[in-house]
Amino acid sequence: MDLKVKLNMERAENELRLAKAIFNLSLSEESKINLGANPSDTFYSSVISHSYYSIFYSARALLFARGIDIPEQGQHQAVYFKFKKLIIEGIIERELLNIYEDVKEKAEALLGIFESEKGKGSEFTYKTVAQANMNPAKESIDDTIFFLSSIKEILERNDGTK
Repeated sequence: MDLKVKLNMERAENELRLAKAIFNLSLSEESKINLGANPSDTFYSSVISHSYYSIFYSARALLFARGIDIPEQGQHQAVYFKFKKLIIEGIIERELLNIYEDVKEKAEALLGIFESEKGKGSEFTYKTVAQANMNPAKESIDDTIFFLSSIKEILERNDGTK
C-alpha cells in the first residue's frame, strides 16, 4: 500500500477512535469532572467534526490509491467532488456518497468548515442545547464506521484500483 494511502487511512482510523472517545466522554460526568469540565458539558459537535475528518481522510486515501491528484488549496471540496465522480466509474456505491454528504452537512452546520451553497437548506440544524446533538453525533459515528470499513474493502481489492 502506498505511503500516502496508508497515512491517510491511519489518520482516518485515529479520527474515528477520537470521535468515539469524545462521545463516551460526553456521557460520563465523572470523566468530565476529572478533566476539569463541567458535568453538564457535552462535546457532540467535536464528535461530528472528527467523524467528518475520518470520512475525509479515508476518501482521500482512496483517491490517492487510484492515482488521483488533490490540490493543496481547497482540498475538502476537491476530495468531495473527486470522490463523487467515482460513482460514475462504479468504484463506490451511492450509499457511501450519501453518508459523506450527510456528515459533511452536519460538520458545515456546526463548524462552518465550508462555504454554504446558495439556496441550499440544511437538513441538520445545530441545537443550542448541546445534549440535543447526541443523536446526530451517534449517527455520525455509526455512519463513519460503515464508511471506513467500506473504503478498506475497496482498497483491499486490488489496492483501490478497478
